[in-house]
Amino acid sequence: MPIKKSELYSSIWASCDELRGGMDASQYKDYVLFMLFIKYVSDKYANSDDFAPPVTIPKGASFKDMLLLRGKDDIGDKINTQIIQPLIDSNSRLSRSDFPDFNDPNKLGEGKAMVDRLTNLINIFNSPSLDFSKNRADHDDILGDAYEYLMQHFAQESGKSKGQFYTPAEVSRILAKVIGISPKNSVAATTAYDPTCGSGSLLLKVAAEAGKHITLEGQEKDVTTSGLARMNMILHDFPTANIMAGNTLANPKFKDGDNLRTYDYVVANPPFSDKTWSAGITPSEDPFNRFAWGEPPTKQGDYAYLLHIVRSMKSTGKAACILPHGVLFRGNAEAAIRKQLIRSGILKGIIGLPANLFYGTGIPACILVLDKENASASKGIFMIDASKGFMKDGNKNRLREQDIHKIVDTFKKLETIEKFSRMVSLEEIADPKNDYNLNIPRYIDTTEPEDIQDIDAHLNGGIPQRDIDDMKHYWDILPGLKNTLFEEGRSGYLNARLHARDIRSTIQQNKEFLTLKENNKSIFEGWKKKALPELNGFDKGAHPKDLIYSLSESLLDDFRKAKLINAYEVYQHLMDYWNENMQDDAYLIAADGWKAETRRVVEEVKAGKDKGKQKDKGWTCDLIPKALLVSKYFAKEQEALDTKQVELETTQASLTELEEEHAGEDGAFAELEKINKAEISKRLKEINGIKDYKAEEKILNQWLKLDAQQSTLKAEIKKLDEALDKLAYEKYPKLTEDEVCSIVINDKWLPTIEASVQTEMNRLSQQLTERLKELIERYETSLPQIQLALTEAEEKVKSHLEKMGFAWI
Repeated sequence: MPIKKSELYSSIWASCDELRGGMDASQYKDYVLFMLFIKYVSDKYANSDDFAPPVTIPKGASFKDMLLLRGKDDIGDKINTQIIQPLIDSNSRLSRSDFPDFNDPNKLGEGKAMVDRLTNLINIFNSPSLDFSKNRADHDDILGDAYEYLMQHFAQESGKSKGQFYTPAEVSRILAKVIGISPKNSVAATTAYDPTCGSGSLLLKVAAEAGKHITLEGQEKDVTTSGLARMNMILHDFPTANIMAGNTLANPKFKDGDNLRTYDYVVANPPFSDKTWSAGITPSEDPFNRFAWGEPPTKQGDYAYLLHIVRSMKSTGKAACILPHGVLFRGNAEAAIRKQLIRSGILKGIIGLPANLFYGTGIPACILVLDKENASASKGIFMIDASKGFMKDGNKNRLREQDIHKIVDTFKKLETIEKFSRMVSLEEIADPKNDYNLNIPRYIDTTEPEDIQDIDAHLNGGIPQRDIDDMKHYWDILPGLKNTLFEEGRSGYLNARLHARDIRSTIQQNKEFLTLKENNKSIFEGWKKKALPELNGFDKGAHPKDLIYSLSESLLDDFRKAKLINAYEVYQHLMDYWNENMQDDAYLIAADGWKAETRRVVEEVKAGKDKGKQKDKGWTCDLIPKALLVSKYFAKEQEALDTKQVELETTQASLTELEEEHAGEDGAFAELEKINKAEISKRLKEINGIKDYKAEEKILNQWLKLDAQQSTLKAEIKKLDEALDKLAYEKYPKLTEDEVCSIVINDKWLPTIEASVQTEMNRLSQQLTERLKELIERYETSLPQIQLALTEAEEKVKSHLEKMGFAWI
C-alpha cells in the first residue's frame, strides 16, 4: 500500500534530521539531496529503453549498487569513486562540484561513525514507498514536491546567512504568475532565465505555469548550490535545463556573441543589498552597457541586479524580481536610476510583501514586475500592499493560498481595492511632493481608522450615528436588522432597542440573516452539484493537483456572489483541508484507485528495556477512518457501546463522589491506607457485626457494589469494542469501489468542506455581534446616570454608618 504523501515527506525529513548530528544543515542538505537524486535517476533511467535517456546511469553506479556498499569500511570512498565519478563521466551536464564529498571525516565522522551514518542514510531511501520508476513527469510529481519540502526545511534550519539558496514556494508562485506566462502563450522555444537561480525553484515555478517543457537557463554564484539546481531540474523532469556556475554580474555566462542573451521571461531573487556586487567589474566600462541609467552604490547591489535583468529581457520580454523595500525610496544614486526606470515605462507593478517571509533575512521585500512590450503605452504603476496577508509558521511568516490568489487576481485585473491596491499614475509619482519615491504607503493607506470615543455620548447617552454608519456594508444587506436593533435618538445619535446580551440571538433569528445563510448555503449546494461528477470521475492515474485546482477555482468563483462573506476565506478553508487531509486521500486514490485498505500501525519504542523494538498498536485505514465506517454500517453496535460507556462514566463519577464525601478524618475511608477492593474487604471483616460501625459498613459495601459495577461494565465494554473492531476490520475488504467512492466523497470530503464553509457564516455573526455589543455597552450608561448611581450608593453607605453610630462628613 502506498505511503501517504505527507508521511513520505515528514518521514524522510525526520530520519535525515536525526542522522545529521552536529553537521550544519546547509552542508548536510547536499548529502540528503544527492541520495534523493541518485534514487530517482536510478529508478527512472537505470533500465530505460530510450535511445538517449536524459541521464545515463553507468553499470555499477546505480542506487542498487550503492546498497551493496552499506556497512563497508570504505563506503565513503566507494560512493565517490564507483557511484559519483562514473555518473559525472557519463553525463556532460554534471560535474564533480555538483556533489558533496562522501569521504569527508570532518563532516561525516571518522571510521565506524562515518560507516554507520552513510549506511543509515542509504537505508532511509531504500523504501518501497520511494519507487520512482513510474514517477509522472508532470506537475503532480511527488518526487519533485519531496525535494521542495526538504529544501524548505533545510532553509529553515540553515540560519540567516545560509538560507538564501531557497525562495519560498509561495513567493515563487506569485512571480511565475504575474509575468503572464501560460500554456496559451508558451512553446518549447519560449525562454526563461534566472540570473541568481539558487536551487532553481523559481525557474521551475515558471515552467509549471507554462505547462510545457520550455527552455530554462540560470546562473548561480555558489558552485554547490548550482549543483543542487542541476539536480533539481532533473528531479522535476527538466534535464535539459542549462544551469551555469559563476558570478552573473562579473562574468555572465549566457551571451550571444558580445551581447547578453535576452529572454522572453526573467525571474530572480538576488541577494539582498549585496555589498560585494562590484567585485570583478568596472561599472563605467561595462561591456554590456547595463549601467546606462547610473551606477548603483558600491555597497548596495540591488539595482545592479535589476539593471542586469532589464538588459536580459527581449523587447517583448516580461520579468519579476524580488528586492528589499529600500529600492523603492532610497536616495542618491539609486534615486537617479529609479527615476530612469519609472520614465522608461518598463516598471509595470510593485507588490509589497509581508516581512519575515525569507529564510536569509527578516526584512520586508517587494516584487517589481517589468514589461518591455507595453512600456511605451504605460500610464502608471500598479501597486499592491499585501503586507498584512499572511500566517505565522514557526518563527517565519508564510503566505496562505488565499493571499497568493488575491495578489495574482488583483494584479491581473489591475483592480482597485481600498487599502490594498490601485493604479498610480506617472504624474502622481513625478509630482514634486513624491519626486519619484515609490514607497507604497505614500500611495496606499492601509492604516485602520481609530475607534474614537464620543465624549458627548458618554455624557448624554446614545450611540453615535457615525459608528453605525461605518457598518453600512452590513445594513445594505440587512436593513431590517438595523431597525430591529436601533431607534432614532437625539440628533446624530441612536438608541439601542435591546440589551447587549440579546444581540447574538436577535441576529441569529433575524429573517434577513436567515435568508443570507440560506442563500450562501444554496451557493455551496450549487458548487457541490458541479463538483460531484468531477469527484466521482477521479480515479487511478488521475492528477490530484488538477482536481484541487478545478474544485478550488470553482468554489472561489461561486462564492464571489456571496454577500458579506470573503470568497478568499472560503477558498482558504478548502485549501487547508486539502493540505491537511484530502490531498493524501487523492494521492492514494491516484495510485491504487478507490480501495480502502487497512494497515497495521507499528511504532518504535523510544525508551525502556524494549527501546528500538517495533510495537504493534493495532490497525487503521487512511482513506476511510474506522469511525466513519462504523457510523455508516454499525451504528446500532456503536450506540450499544456508547450506552455502556455512559453507564461506566456515571458509575465512576458515583465512586469518586462517594470517596470525596467520606474522605475526612471521621469518614468511612479514614482507617484505610488505600481505597481499593483489598483494603475495603479487609476493613469489612474487622468491623463485621459491630453495632457502632454499621454506618461505615454500609458505605464500604456501597463502594464495593459500585466497584463491581465498574469492573462488569469495563469487561462488557471491552467485549463490545472487540466485537465492533472485528466487524469493522472484516467489512473493509467487502467494500466495493462504488461504496468506497461514495463514503469518501459524500461522508468524508463534502461534509468536512461544508462544515468549514459554514464557519464563515458563524464568523460573520460573531464579528457583527461583538462590534454591536461593544458599542452598546460603551455608551449604555451615561455620566449623569453614573453620578446618580454614585450618589445613591453614598446615601446608602451614610445610612448604614449612622445606624452603627458613625458619622461620614
